[in-house]
Amino acid sequence: MVVTAEDDRIVSFMNPTPAGKHSPAPEGRRRRGWVRGCRSLAQGCVLASLPALGAAHALSAAAAPAPAAAPAYADLSLEQLMDLKVERVYGASRQMQKVTQAPSSVSIVTADDIRLFGWRTLADVLRSVRGFYASDDRNYTFLGTRGFQRPGDYNTRVLVLVDGHRMNDNVYDGSYFGREAMVAVDMIERVEVIRGPSSSIYGSSAFFGVINIVTKRGSEVSAEVGTLGSYEGRFAFNHKFRSNLEWQFSGSYFTNAGAKRIYYPEFDQRISDNPAAANDGVAENADREDAAQLFTALSYYDFTLSAFVSRRLKEVPTASYGTVFNDGRERTGDRRAYVDAKFDRATGDHRVLGRVFYDQYRYSGQYPYDYAAPGERPAITMESDGAIGEWIGTEWQLNVRAVPDHAFIAGVEFRESMRERQYYSTTLDDSRRSRNLGLFGQWEGNLGKSLLLSGGLRYDHYFGSFGGTLNPRVAAIYSLTGTSTVKLLYGEAFRAPNPYERFYYTGSRTRTLQPERIRTEELVLEHYWGPAYRGTISLYQYDIKRLINQAATPAGDVYFENLDATHAIGGELEFEAKHASGLLARVSYAHQKAEDVGTGETLTNSPRSLAKLNLAWAAPRQVFSAGGELQFQSGLRTLAGARTGSAMVANLHVTSRRLVPGCELAITASNLFDRRYATPGAEEHAQDTLVQPGRLLWLKLTRKF
Repeated sequence: MVVTAEDDRIVSFMNPTPAGKHSPAPEGRRRRGWVRGCRSLAQGCVLASLPALGAAHALSAAAAPAPAAAPAYADLSLEQLMDLKVERVYGASRQMQKVTQAPSSVSIVTADDIRLFGWRTLADVLRSVRGFYASDDRNYTFLGTRGFQRPGDYNTRVLVLVDGHRMNDNVYDGSYFGREAMVAVDMIERVEVIRGPSSSIYGSSAFFGVINIVTKRGSEVSAEVGTLGSYEGRFAFNHKFRSNLEWQFSGSYFTNAGAKRIYYPEFDQRISDNPAAANDGVAENADREDAAQLFTALSYYDFTLSAFVSRRLKEVPTASYGTVFNDGRERTGDRRAYVDAKFDRATGDHRVLGRVFYDQYRYSGQYPYDYAAPGERPAITMESDGAIGEWIGTEWQLNVRAVPDHAFIAGVEFRESMRERQYYSTTLDDSRRSRNLGLFGQWEGNLGKSLLLSGGLRYDHYFGSFGGTLNPRVAAIYSLTGTSTVKLLYGEAFRAPNPYERFYYTGSRTRTLQPERIRTEELVLEHYWGPAYRGTISLYQYDIKRLINQAATPAGDVYFENLDATHAIGGELEFEAKHASGLLARVSYAHQKAEDVGTGETLTNSPRSLAKLNLAWAAPRQVFSAGGELQFQSGLRTLAGARTGSAMVANLHVTSRRLVPGCELAITASNLFDRRYATPGAEEHAQDTLVQPGRLLWLKLTRKF
């Protein structure tokens, strides 16, 4: 899908455990009172927001014209407020709308933001977004939101779309935010972050939210060099033919030698009794990463044909799953590909979208094990673990606005998994097929000048599995003073058990796994100080039931079961200023408490507080720009019950179009002050905590055509 910044019409509707991908450990707590919790959170958010609101008032007073010439924003109706220069979002309702009309709390990250702050992966982009956090275990990147990030879970509770195409795979149901299976950030026109349950229109995995990536058009080449032996090259080519045919083609290659020496005290034989301890706990030359991507799209009037393929290989230095430490041969590979043919036509008050697609996902892992008895010479065997997924599908959608101020959406989605194969050396080779069908509908309507109502409902049926599930979403959006809107949101969502959870471990479970379910209530207040300043306060609570966790029989046989429940309550606030002078300022704070209902304990890998500050300035015609960020994260509970320390990380990015004629030169520093901090390890790790990367530097040269 290709969308320009000026185009309101969407061109396309995104519009051991033996080695293997494991499941997380149990967590969560007894439900707290919604009213009492919201009251305390509201008080905290209001107190925390006073400095930001004061700054907003000062900025507004300094930048605004004389009172006699100022527009009377406080007297605007809801319709007039919507006509202010407000970002538009597609993914919240499968239709283009202002974020103030969306039945969700939405954040938009644009290509200009990416350029200003120099983000290099989707994980970098999302780390800057209110309420999100991410971690890296030297193999995969994990995303958390609203206090929920289960160690080792492969992001199964966030749905990722690229131009409306579902990216979560059909074996692990995983989504990827590093270089594992995702488009390059230079290809992104904007990222739509839609918070809250969205199964009412997207089905499974739209549990905590939806990340919708919109790709862009353009022609450019770039080259980049960085610390740890990092090199990256990218090209993009766009051509419009006279026959209204347009072709976009882009590709990238990345290689990184990684850290030469990484110290893990758990493998230091001088202080550890771990049988695998060796080499004084130092993993040497075992952190390399290589990734390549190709993307192409061919558009002709209402038809778009697109294709994407990515490949990534990663050495793993952590000796996960009990493998031999410092062997250097543990590695994983991921490949993701799709072909998507789409038809999208708007005529008057009607719009029709149809698409058919073919997808493929492959995962392979190589794991060295020493099966020698204690005291004997090492007898290392390489074990192979992997998965192959192939699926086809189609979706059709009809948008109708036959009645003034009312919009109707109805659609159907069908997916057929032709192959869901999982294998582990000579002990497992399981291959399955499956299919599922989804039917959804949504209505939005204005009731007077101040109230917008929205309601959606979707039914999904999984043939040969747990059967059907019904998920609603309702929203009421009310204009308080013209420049202030209040959103009351309620939604339910589900996550279907994936083939890995159902079939990787054999024989111990007799009952059919049921889908996980979440119910979320949320209150959102959005206020605009003219077109340049915006503030948001959000209060929410959610309850999760039937969380799927790994368990074991007395004999040690591993299986998955619906075991846990979680309750959480939280609040987020954000202030943003985008001034015509080129200044951008954004500050956000999130506070959440997520607990296990059964034990009353705080969830592992769940920060109580997140605070972020983004400051940037771009000179006229963007001949020079500078962007900096500060990101704070409070301590995290580990699987062993310990706590990590809090972390404050600073990033800096500077660009210039004058130093090299005809080119843009950029310098990026992440973790500028080389802060040492750690996040919890997962069940496959001997390490209770994993130190995150230190300071990294990159130099990038870009030429646009």
